[in-house]
Amino acid sequence: MRTFVIAVDGPAASGKGTIASRLAAAYDMPMLDSGLLYRAVGVLLTRHGGDLDDVAAATQVARDLTAEMLTDPAFRTREAGEAASRVAVHPPVREALRDMQQDFARRPGGAVIDGRDIGTVIAPQAPAKLYVTATPEVRAERRFKQLLAQGEAVTYEDILADILKRDARDGGRADSPMRPADDSVLLDTSEMTIEQATDAARRIVEAARARWENS
Repeated sequence: MRTFVIAVDGPAASGKGTIASRLAAAYDMPMLDSGLLYRAVGVLLTRHGGDLDDVAAATQVARDLTAEMLTDPAFRTREAGEAASRVAVHPPVREALRDMQQDFARRPGGAVIDGRDIGTVIAPQAPAKLYVTATPEVRAERRFKQLLAQGEAVTYEDILADILKRDARDGGRADSPMRPADDSVLLDTSEMTIEQATDAARRIVEAARARWENS
């Protein structure tokens, strides 16, 4: 059975999460934030005294993770993002989380999944693939404002440094590095409002849906 999957990839604070959630609402599809899985692994590991560089311990946390465990607000913090990027470099962790993501992509009614390797590894068969990006400076400003609104004491300079470090780590890892799929459509949101970016994403998806329905 064919399913219409929308894969939304891109770096941190590019707007991909908001775009993915709005696409899911527009098309009445379930959505999976794959980055939240890695954030959960990192936070739960450190919460129990584990080391983010301990591959075996991180892998065990990933294997024990369930969808019901993903509601903790601590998974949305700056520290969680850094922890996610660190545990995501471990191939066994990625393998442990891969089945959960691929099962989600096989839902009969279709799905929207956002992350960094959805169009390349998790759902390479997805009919609609977007790679959402923006300049590091714009992304840092967005994340800075978001974290301030959450009550975190942060500086723009520190967030920009975090963004650059995460880009290098996510794009440079050996297993499933962050990169656009060959057939993804690039959406640069640097100069867009979220409404403009969402409209652009809808147009990309509509074009992909038309091709898929006629194939």
